[in-house]
Amino acid sequence: MCAWVRPLVHAMLLLAGVMLSGGSAFAHASLLRAEPTDGSMLASAPLLFVLTFSEPVSPLVLRLAGPDGSLMTLDSPGARDAILRVEAPAAMENGTYVLNWRVISQDGHPVAGGILFSIGAQTPGMSASAVDIVNWPVRGAIWTTRLVIYAGIFMGIGGAFFASWIGGVSRPAVRSSAGLMIAALLALPLSVGFQGLDALGATLRNLNEPLVWRAGFSTSYGTTVQFALGAIGLGLLSLVRHGIASRLLSLAALAVAGFAFTTSGHASTADPQWLTRPAVFLHVVGIAFWAGALIPLHGALRVRTLDAVVCLRRFSLAAPFAVMPLVAAGLLLSLIQLGRLDALWATAYGALLLAKLALLAALFALALVNRLWLTAPAERMEPAAVRHLRRSIRAEVILILAIFAVAAGWRFTPPPRALAAAAAEPASVYIHSADAMVDLMITPGRVGPVSASMIIMTGDFGPLDAKAVTLVLANPVAGIGALSLPATKPGEGTWRVEDLRLMCPGRWIVRVDIIDREEKTRALDGMIEIRP
Repeated sequence: MCAWVRPLVHAMLLLAGVMLSGGSAFAHASLLRAEPTDGSMLASAPLLFVLTFSEPVSPLVLRLAGPDGSLMTLDSPGARDAILRVEAPAAMENGTYVLNWRVISQDGHPVAGGILFSIGAQTPGMSASAVDIVNWPVRGAIWTTRLVIYAGIFMGIGGAFFASWIGGVSRPAVRSSAGLMIAALLALPLSVGFQGLDALGATLRNLNEPLVWRAGFSTSYGTTVQFALGAIGLGLLSLVRHGIASRLLSLAALAVAGFAFTTSGHASTADPQWLTRPAVFLHVVGIAFWAGALIPLHGALRVRTLDAVVCLRRFSLAAPFAVMPLVAAGLLLSLIQLGRLDALWATAYGALLLAKLALLAALFALALVNRLWLTAPAERMEPAAVRHLRRSIRAEVILILAIFAVAAGWRFTPPPRALAAAAAEPASVYIHSADAMVDLMITPGRVGPVSASMIIMTGDFGPLDAKAVTLVLANPVAGIGALSLPATKPGEGTWRVEDLRLMCPGRWIVRVDIIDREEKTRALDGMIEIRP
């Protein structure tokens, strides 16, 4: 048995490494653009704060830190798709402000950040500190409840389905399935509270606050939990009924459980959803069929009766029809989420997927040995074969629990396809002075080959007939002096700089020099963030 515990230990160590690798890297939606832009200097106070994200979000907390150190919570933010708008407070004085925001992304995970801007003059010592601080007790609680929920849904509901359709309602099957489902029934509501704590950046001491629970249920994960509770209720009910009623209830429980997982999470929000959501459903149903059969099979083989032979034979015949869609759906979802091969070893998500694939390889190897060499003699009730098969089933249970442990870690890792989409988005800065303004966009907003486009206007948003425009970029922290880049004007209103290469991430100093037809020069200064 010790040999089979080793994969579980390795999975736990890998998961701990992923969870300890930092908090900000686990963002699931990315801020693409902010008005005012991070690091900008404004001539007058803004009327509105606008945050544009890479996917639809729901606002949780927005706070504005003022030049005097005061902290103001901004009320009634409005969100439409991926754009968050909130009114700025009246009578903002000159100085530096920090807008701290915390939102829920479409896949149900919280994202946080800060935007620093100044009005009229900078305030010394102000900085946009990181607000997405990892709360290890909350993160550990989320992971633990997810593991219990996975075991309860996949092995509990799957066990109820197995008992009704394949193995008969035996005492071991009923006890194990009911116990696992009851454990998940207790863990599901708790997981909503932990989700709310994570969403609001609160601690375990705040678990009894109504705001925390409202925040948890307001996310897409809250919808998943409601359907999961319904699925478990149907599964428990199927164990106390008989005949066709038991079968229909267990089938409904399995279907509702599969649907529950399509309402939140990484895969459910990936495009094209007409393909990914059915794939998630098939994957969940296939896992439940396989995982749910193991404990009842183990119990049936222990008594070595004719019912055990029938049970084993039926499962052997039905298993390929569940496993094949499971594998196909899993491969499809992995390809969509990865996007490229090197994401397997270059991202935390890929590392967890590699761990899961290694565990799956061991699981499929065991299943193959069982089917080719142990099933037939076990059906003849040969003592050695039955003994080896029961031992193999115990090993499969350990491997499946290890897979659940790894899969629960995906709650803390963004899929590579989301990272790639965010990396391809442009970086932008809006600089406004009394007599001119520029809207600068660098595409993509990361290191490497990029292009810059600039929209030039007067201070009152009128047309500015510029004779020449020069973009100046510098990164003193990285030892990069001023790069003076003349812009061209391929079309009306837009100036461009092509064939530009930025080899260093971080905050760059920007200056746009504008020469109008009267040879008057205007210089607009700002900052722009370039991603790695």
